[in-house]
Order: sequence, then structure tokens, then C-alpha cells
Amino acid sequence: MSSSLFSSRLIADVGISFGDEGKGRLIPEVADELRGTPAQVSVVLKVNGGANSGHTAGGIKLNLLPAGVVVPDVAHLCMGAGVVADPRKIWWEARPLEHKGYAILSRLRIDERTMVSDLSHRLLDLATEHYRTHTLGEEPRGSTGRGITPAYQEEVGQWQITYSDFLAGPNYFARKLAQRAQRALDTIRHVYRVDAASFAAFFDTLTAAETRANEEALALGLFTPDEFDFTRFRGTEAFTLKLDELTRVYWEAGTALAANIGEVRELILREQSAGRSVIGEFGQAYWLDKRHGYSPNVTASHTYVPEFFESAGIPLQALHTIAVAKAYDTKVGTHTFITQMDDAHPLAARLKKLEFGTSTGRQRMVGWYDAVEKGDALRYGGFADLMINKIDALTGADELLICTAYEDANGRRYAHVPRNEAIRKTLRPVYTRYPGWAEDISQVRHFAQLPANAQRYTAAMLRALIDVAYEGVARPADAALPRLRYLGVGPEPSQIIKDLPPTAELVKLA
Repeated sequence: MSSSLFSSRLIADVGISFGDEGKGRLIPEVADELRGTPAQVSVVLKVNGGANSGHTAGGIKLNLLPAGVVVPDVAHLCMGAGVVADPRKIWWEARPLEHKGYAILSRLRIDERTMVSDLSHRLLDLATEHYRTHTLGEEPRGSTGRGITPAYQEEVGQWQITYSDFLAGPNYFARKLAQRAQRALDTIRHVYRVDAASFAAFFDTLTAAETRANEEALALGLFTPDEFDFTRFRGTEAFTLKLDELTRVYWEAGTALAANIGEVRELILREQSAGRSVIGEFGQAYWLDKRHGYSPNVTASHTYVPEFFESAGIPLQALHTIAVAKAYDTKVGTHTFITQMDDAHPLAARLKKLEFGTSTGRQRMVGWYDAVEKGDALRYGGFADLMINKIDALTGADELLICTAYEDANGRRYAHVPRNEAIRKTLRPVYTRYPGWAEDISQVRHFAQLPANAQRYTAAMLRALIDVAYEGVARPADAALPRLRYLGVGPEPSQIIKDLPPTAELVKLA
């Protein structure tokens, strides 16, 4: 059931921080390692999330489609049952990529149980933020406005529309969409108590956002401006929609994908039987999981390994998990950020120039590497391999910090992340300090060629998370410890160090 390179032909690509770790670049690396072997990667499965889980792979920014797009010999690009997908967004992303020479529609398979998101969810998303800030007086959460949480709420509420509904008659779909739209309008007006002017402005907000996001496609003439004009769905009276137009547009977008809708679970079982490998591409990260993260700063889906099997629809079995992190930390929204850097720190100023969300364009907060969070992701989530990106961004800092524990005002140490957010908000970081380096490492391709201080910091990141993960429990044998498999020294696909020493040898450098 395994190849010589990975312990299973099922491989999970997961984040162990708060998203934005660079998970997209892992897909081509794994495919490259297995290319030419019987276990060649034939499927990349988008496991969770929707158009809020932006990835960059091979220089291409993706929101909804799997990052396997950039690997030509991956035969199948799949969306699992755990994904929510707006069919219009699929076209907005696929058509420009097809224009650039990427094969999308010939490889795309959308599971029949993949959930359909639409305009009503986006309106609810904006209304929720409006309610949060205007009625409750809270800080803006910084939602993507893509309607992801409302779409998952419909799954929990048993109202979901799935892609199989595009294979039924139009009257069936129209009835379900009409019911969904009315629920959304009633909620916006009577629960969230949005005023008429703000409701009308939501359509302008969405028009501006998608027009901006699709500037390239417009410039190429692939779409006309009315494609991204949401005001055409706004009713003539307050809190109404032009339902006929909404239904027509979504029915056309969905049924145009009819040939791409099918049984992803059968496809994966078939590829497994043939001995080929499947990569599960996760959105967000461990600490944004709706159950294990901290509300409201979580996503609406499950973001770690168990969801692979729920989304794929196949039996639980061995899985090779590769965790992805950065050499420092970032967060967006209103997160408690224990290791956040002072904005006046010279390194913080440099890092913030690099850190904007792929999906949202939001400025990320930056902080020191938090080994407590990453170690707990290993302790409670588990992974076999690790990829650390953006260590090159730390070049030039005199001193680098790694958070190895937390401490409260009375000096009590916390070796793990408290599950109680009220406690977590009171904690401060306990740092171990390491000297920085001045040498440019962006062209380095072998670990031995890194400056000694960069080697030591790399080793310290791995050692610190391992120490956290096995604090108070039996430490596994060296061979069973997670391995640092890839170290990113720049954004380009070629800027990766792959000859990292074995874990037992590497951690001695720290």
C-alpha cells in the first residue's frame, strides 16, 4: 500500500498554523518525487473550504481549483464532498487558466455531493459582518465575503444544494434555489436587521470585489463586465432579488459543468487499485478548524486529516501527512496572537510587505515562530513530514526568536495551547533566542551551504515543535520522528532545499 518515498499512496497536504503557509507549492514537489514511478500522482483532491482557501502554486494564484492545475501529468483535479463551490467561480477561474494553456475542464471532476454556494451566501456573509460591527459593536472579523460559512451552515441545517441537483430537472433546482434565496433575505432583514441602504450596497461591494479580482480575464476579453455585475440580481424593492435572473445564471453555469460532475469516491478507489497516488489538498490550517480552533476566528469546515476520508467518501486507512508551516507566523482578523511582533521592529516592517492574503488581499499580522502551536498540531493531529517556507525572509535580522512555551502573569508555564480562549488571551510568550544571518540564501539549494546560523535556526524550529509534541509522554524512536522534508528559500518553485539531514542529526544542531 505504499511507495518507497511515502508511507501511503494517500498523501495529505495540511497547514499547521493559521493558513497562508504555502501549501500550494507542496503539490508539484510531491508529484515530482513520484513521477515515473508506479505510484505516480494521478489525483489532486480539494478536500475542504471554497473560494476562501487561496493557494499559490507554480506562480499561479488559485482560490477554488486544486493546485494540481500546475502539474500537467496529474490526470484528475477533484473537488470532494467537503467543498462548497460557486459554479460561476469555477468558470471565472478555469477559463483564464485554459487561455494560458492549462488543461482544466478535461481533468476536472466535481463530486455529486459537493455543495453549491451562490449569491445568497455572499449576501449573508456581508450581512453577518454588518451585524457583528453595527449591531453588536464588535471588531470586524475580516470575512472573505465569499459566502463560505453560510454555505456550510446550510449543510448543518439540512438545506444544502449539491452538484447532483444540476443533473436533475430545472424546476427542481429552481424550487430549491428560491427557498434558499427567501431564507437568506428573511435572515438579512429580520435577524441581522440590515437597513435597506446597506443591503443595496452589498451588491456594489460584490461587484467591485469580483471586477477587481478578475481584471486580467476582463483585459483578455474572456468575460464582459456584466459577468461580474451583481447589481443585476438586486430587486426593484428593498430586500428582494431578481430571482428569475439569479436562477437562470446559476442553472446555466452549473449545467455547463454537467460532464464534470460525478463519483469522486469511485474515481479515487479506481486510482488506488491501479497503484497510483492521491494528494488531498487542504484549505486553511489546523488552528482554523471549526472544532479545534477559536471562534469566531475559524473557518466553517474541518481543516485537518480526518476530513480527507469524509470528503473523498472512502474508508479510513493509512495516510501520509505532510505538514506545512512558515519560518515565522502570520494571522489575519481578530486572532489572539501571542507571538506578534511589535510593528516598530525592523523585521516586522519587512515581513508585512510580503504578507497579504491570496484570497482576500488582507494585510496579515506577523509574529515569531510559535513552536507551541505547531507542536500541538503534531501531538494532537499528527504528521510524518514537514515543509517550512520563507526562511529567506528572515535574512538580515540580528536576532530570531522561537516561542517554546507560554507563561501567565504569575509565572505559571503552559507547555501546550490552552483550549480555553479566556486563558489563552492572558498569556505571554517564552522565547528562546538565536542569532540571525546576513548572507543571501535565496540561491542556496543544499542544506550544507546555508550559513551556520540559518542551519541552527532551521534545526531549532524542528526541535522546538518536537519537544512540545512529546512533552510529558514517551518520545518515539528517532526513525518515527517527523522529518523536515522541504525548506523554502524563496517563492519560486526552484527555491527549495530538499537534502535536509535526518531528524536525529538535524536537531543536534540546535
